[in-house]
Amino acid sequence: HIGCVGEDGTWLRELLADAGVDVGNVRQVEIRSGHAVIQVDSAGQNSIVISGGANRSIRALDRDVALTLLQPGDWLLLQNEINDIEALLQEAGDRDANVAFNVAPVDGREKNYCLDAVGLLIVNEVEAAALAQETDPDVALDALCGRYPTAHVVLTLGRDGLLHGIGGHREKLAAHRVKAVDETAAGDAFVGYLMAGLLSGADYSKALKLGSAAGALAVTQQGAASSIPEYADVVAMLDSD
Repeated sequence: HIGCVGEDGTWLRELLADAGVDVGNVRQVEIRSGHAVIQVDSAGQNSIVISGGANRSIRALDRDVALTLLQPGDWLLLQNEINDIEALLQEAGDRDANVAFNVAPVDGREKNYCLDAVGLLIVNEVEAAALAQETDPDVALDALCGRYPTAHVVLTLGRDGLLHGIGGHREKLAAHRVKAVDETAAGDAFVGYLMAGLLSGADYSKALKLGSAAGALAVTQQGAASSIPEYADVVAMLDSD
């Protein structure tokens, strides 16, 4: 993982390290870490206000470190919390890396990005509408697949499952039926397990099912990082289908 935390972020590095993440390139800066204020209603749906903090402190040197580690065919996963997304997209594409971009949180900057290097574009309904200028999910998916014909586009729909498309191919995956307590980090769990599936050699259909199960389990627990499920529990949910 490559990024920045503030002087208050020592515990964040430790949390990542305890989970087996290489934090050698997580830099500490002299401002506060990124923060999110999360409101959760009785149905488990959330509303989040974000302060970028240290997440917006990526330097050219940090970018260079990240890109030096990339070999052709490697994956680079980017999320919209950080700065310099456009430069990272361009330079990763120049290195023939596979680029996954999760357009979260949507904040207006993404409208100006060149996404031609993106091989996997992940959006929810709000993010898809912002990029495609279409509120109907199916229409938005068609628009994004038409704009980026070589990219896999995944449009998550919460309890309504997800849509996946590339070129003229379309598929819909239903969501697992669970009792939602807190939606926080459901998208993060989904994206992480989707990427884990792809990196293990699974095709998109199988990797999407893995991510969907992880996201479903995440909403049954309160919290963010604490709600990310263990791999064994995700596999058990898939085996129970």
